[in-house]
Amino acid sequence: MLPEILLGRRILIVTGHYGSGKTELSVSLAMALSRNNETGFPRLALCDLDVVNPYFRSRERMDLLESVGVKVYGGIYGKGSAAEIPELSAAVRAPLDDKGCFTIIDAGGNDAGARILKQFSRYFTREERFTLAVVNASRPDTADVQMTLEQHEAIESALGFEIDGYANNTHMLMETTAATVEKGHRLCSELSAVTGRPLLWDCYPEKLVSAADVEKFSSATLPVGMYMRQTWLDK
Repeated sequence: MLPEILLGRRILIVTGHYGSGKTELSVSLAMALSRNNETGFPRLALCDLDVVNPYFRSRERMDLLESVGVKVYGGIYGKGSAAEIPELSAAVRAPLDDKGCFTIIDAGGNDAGARILKQFSRYFTREERFTLAVVNASRPDTADVQMTLEQHEAIESALGFEIDGYANNTHMLMETTAATVEKGHRLCSELSAVTGRPLLWDCYPEKLVSAADVEKFSSATLPVGMYMRQTWLDK
């Protein structure tokens, strides 16, 4: 599951356009690594650094994640009623300081969300970080390669360093099919060809799409749960 290019890196920055599914991917990956930690580091953490337009917050799944050994960091109010206040706890530096911790950073959307990470830039050394751009080809602003590149260039400018690779997380919520994922695979493959940066995963909602169907066109798949979807939406 964990690509070879990530081995030895201890900070995975998950960024991308609004609505690309960064939080769902971050939580799903953290849950998967809790079951089979391939990172080479003894501890796992997830930092919720999304304080810009926080529609979904990974800290909302703090109880679930910490029950399987993933320490969650974010705001000073934890997962409480004030979780929407745009603030961060000083404790988010703890896993970044910990050389024995593999840390997933759930960043905010677009360049506005990426800009928050500037205050932590001293931790993001070339040797230790990997910056993953999540792409949803179903979103109007990332529907083709040129528009996606423009979004990513703005994110890179805000970060102060380059995106290292891509995750195809193309979906249509509950209407997602294997064909939906394949559309994103084609876009991300073209994006990879243009930039020379790898496509790490083709993500698929495991409750809706079978692994076998995705494996027909992808050799690197990542099942994604629906941890962030409220159950009342399906009623």
